Amino acid sequence: MPKYLSQADVDAYRRNGFLFPVRAFAAEEAARLRAALEAHEASTGAPLQGKWRVKSHLLFGWADHIVHHPMVLDAVEDLIGPDILCWTSNFFIKEPRSPGFVSWHQDAAYWGLDPEEVVTAWVALSPSNFESGCMKVMPGSHLESHMPHVDTFAENNMLTRGQEIAVAVDESKAVSMTLEPGQMSLHHIRLAHGSAPNASADRRIGIAIRYLPAHVRQTKGRDSAMLVRGRDAFGHFDLEARPRRDLGEAELRAHADAVDRKVAVLLQGAQRTELPA
Repeated sequence: MPKYLSQADVDAYRRNGFLFPVRAFAAEEAARLRAALEAHEASTGAPLQGKWRVKSHLLFGWADHIVHHPMVLDAVEDLIGPDILCWTSNFFIKEPRSPGFVSWHQDAAYWGLDPEEVVTAWVALSPSNFESGCMKVMPGSHLESHMPHVDTFAENNMLTRGQEIAVAVDESKAVSMTLEPGQMSLHHIRLAHGSAPNASADRRIGIAIRYLPAHVRQTKGRDSAMLVRGRDAFGHFDLEARPRRDLGEAELRAHADAVDRKVAVLLQGAQRTELPA
């Protein structure tokens, strides 16, 4: 019996590879979390950039709060079971009327995780809709094996290596996952997805949290992850600690180590070996 999702929701996820909209927390809480992000950005004089968008939950208590939110974890548990690791989180922030986009791709082609029982919870802190460049997905594509990809390193592509499916994608069959602040979508590691630029007057702010059951292993090298629910009886990952203070010295060291490991995994086999700024 599912904890949070209905059985029909679980069945739809298994069939289609995605589910939306799912309530992660109240809109008022989303506004508070957005304010915390933007207070940090105001203190630095710039939007969150580069490596600080990756695994932000190791640096900031408010981001750690999202990753551990019980409603998020209850939904994830309904899909992958009670022993849950957070492999990574990534902020995808599109500024108003900016050219940033995400090309059509499958995450499984680059992540090195086996078996591929991995779910991404994409949590909206601002409206994610047609105008602001919401995520588009190809239903049922998670049932296919890995599609061929090319690395483009395109200037405005928000992905690490500008990875893009090398065959034509029939966008007429795509589904746009529109979300309001505090809602989330859930999608499978093999689901083909992408998003267009933000043509709206507001920022499009979302955090993509990648959750996996504890029995999943990393095939590309020794990696790290955070145990967020249940127990880890396998030890496939070095376990990360929750932040005790925002941007503390220990937190900054732990974050740098975790991001270096992740970048090494994501860029393995690519022509470049550094995360874009």
